[in-house]
Amino acid sequence: MASDPLYINDNIVIAGWELTEQFVLAGGPGGQNVNKVSTAVQLFYGIKASPALPERVRNNAIKLAGRKVSKDGVLMIEASRFRSQERNREDARERLKELILKAAEPPPPPRRKTGPTKGSIERRLKEKTGRSEVKKMRGRPENE
Repeated sequence: MASDPLYINDNIVIAGWELTEQFVLAGGPGGQNVNKVSTAVQLFYGIKASPALPERVRNNAIKLAGRKVSKDGVLMIEASRFRSQERNREDARERLKELILKAAEPPPPPRRKTGPTKGSIERRLKEKTGRSEVKKMRGRPENE
């Protein structure tokens, strides 16, 4: 199934030759099946050298993946959530798809600076005058 292409969206398709799968023993529940059958999947994807990803998406995906990307630029996703190889394989591919879709999202619009509201200015000035009055009362009384 690693030879099947992975369709991310209309613009991004990862060819099957770019994905490598390795099956390893998984821990956790599953009885004797866990000890005998390699059900966990390690999905490897050379994200740095991949021609399928645009530059911006590649950089975002590497940032999002964090420690899952090796120094060589290979992304490893390990899936051992399910008890069957097939479901873990689908899970790993789905997680890769979600990561790349998140990386492909457009950047948020830049923040526009706004000035303080009229109400906040009035509240600030009222607070200042109140503080000023309190401090004036602390001084010496005027001679009358």
